[in-house]
Amino acid sequence: MELSYQRRRAVAYFSMEIGIDERICTYSGGLGILAGDTIRSAADLRVPMVAVTLLYRKGYFRQRLEADGWQREEPTSWAFEKLLEEESARAQVQIEGRVVHFRAWRYDVRGEGGYAVPIYFLDADLSENSEWDRGLTQSLYGGDDHYRISQEVILGIGGIRILRALGYHEIATFHLNEGHAALLTLALLDEAAKEAGRESVIQQDVESVRSRCVFTTHTPVPAGHDRFPVDLARKVLGDRNDFFALEGVLHEGHTLNMTYLALHLSRYVNGVAKKHGEVSRLMFAGYDIEAITNGVHAAAWVSAPFRELFDRHIPLWRKDNFSLRYALSVPRDQLWNAHMQCKKQLMGLVNHETGAGMDENILTIGFARRAATYKRADLLFSDMERLKRISNEVGKIQIIYGGKAHPRDHEGKELIKRIFWAKHELQHDIKVAYLENYNMTLGAIMTAGVDIWLNTPEPPMEASGTSGMKAALNGVPNLSVLDGWWIEGHIEGLTGWSVGEPVHGKGKERDHSRDAPSLYEKLEHAAIPSFYHDRDRYLNMMAYSIAINGSFFNTQRMVQEYVLNAYFNR
Repeated sequence: MELSYQRRRAVAYFSMEIGIDERICTYSGGLGILAGDTIRSAADLRVPMVAVTLLYRKGYFRQRLEADGWQREEPTSWAFEKLLEEESARAQVQIEGRVVHFRAWRYDVRGEGGYAVPIYFLDADLSENSEWDRGLTQSLYGGDDHYRISQEVILGIGGIRILRALGYHEIATFHLNEGHAALLTLALLDEAAKEAGRESVIQQDVESVRSRCVFTTHTPVPAGHDRFPVDLARKVLGDRNDFFALEGVLHEGHTLNMTYLALHLSRYVNGVAKKHGEVSRLMFAGYDIEAITNGVHAAAWVSAPFRELFDRHIPLWRKDNFSLRYALSVPRDQLWNAHMQCKKQLMGLVNHETGAGMDENILTIGFARRAATYKRADLLFSDMERLKRISNEVGKIQIIYGGKAHPRDHEGKELIKRIFWAKHELQHDIKVAYLENYNMTLGAIMTAGVDIWLNTPEPPMEASGTSGMKAALNGVPNLSVLDGWWIEGHIEGLTGWSVGEPVHGKGKERDHSRDAPSLYEKLEHAAIPSFYHDRDRYLNMMAYSIAINGSFFNTQRMVQEYVLNAYFNR
């Protein structure tokens, strides 16, 4: 009975990475964490969902930072056999004409009421495969284009086939979380052709597939959209002239662009913030692109001291995240006590790991995300002398960083080195620490334990961002460039502070040179004075951060929007 019930799922969620548990090393950063939070909220809300990803035995990598900040990547491993349950079902795909066999491992995500959403991790490390094929599910974002498109064959085509082998035959909606999963449309096209008694797909199959697919695009950064030369695509996918001849499959006639493939074959497409939806419509002219702003799973990212506080004053907050609105009624001294518990934990960790000697009484700024140049982690150090003066004359500050650079992102690695150089230059005036190997655990401790959460991307490059949402849930005000989610969450002096001017359109005319002076002005005249000299104001900002931003920027609200607007709106 349970098996039959489990197989009746209305939504299949496909994601290249899913971060659901610190011990399950199948994520690199924001995309995977968001996927995990989405699945958690789907379980909480009893959404009939099943999720599909790949089993990365080698995970992403473990970050080690040398004395000068240069990043070294170390292999990682994890005990997947102890955490996941192997399924007996098997499936196969063809890659370059070879049959590649794979299996699935299951992990059940249970919601607040006990409802389970299963995640299936696809694993090609089987003895019947060649050594190269066995390695296709070993590493996340590893290898060249050949390796990458082969992985996407397993995720998309293989994902459909394993679901069928597992008994999932009644799925109404397939959710592509980024373009990595776009090849699932080919598997669905083949199913539609087969049902019609044909060997080849034709144009009329497209509408059948489009009616069942939902696509979420996550990045306005060109590098975030997978593109493969048509010769490579033909080599990997084989003799599929029928597929390549379909309208919308090849972009500009010579590239298999996974984003355009997903756009063309989905009935509903969305960006991940209102601004990102606008930018996406400019990037992909001619497509109807909506917006569903990202969120984070409240119960997962609220720290223990704040969980106890919310349980006492807002007992329904886990079931109804919107009730966090009532945080305005929480006594301010209790808010501060909870915050200081979080801060003491962070200070202890930082001082133990780095020897930075940070002081829990000093205003602490946090910045942690992927080390990519457009995120401008070093903007704070644009004018070192001014930063020193602000800290020495207005109020002392200390700064904590975290985040990995992609192994092949040399500029991202240089960015981390620049932060280390700044740390050295500021050592007599401002303490700076960089926590290596940033992960879910560090993310939770940092976003809860700092006094201000900083975000300074070059707009409009930040599609959404979610770390600031985690900070807000723990009463931490944001100091951020007006991009991504912060455009929607920002109320000046109430939920935090803005940096620079808003961006219009694709942002080509925006003067980015004003961002650093604006950042210093907000620190000098607003953020630091409120923390040291107007504690009541700061505590009110903490309460409003929870009540306004925490109550809205969560995956419970987000999944409800997908249910209402995307999943069942055909």
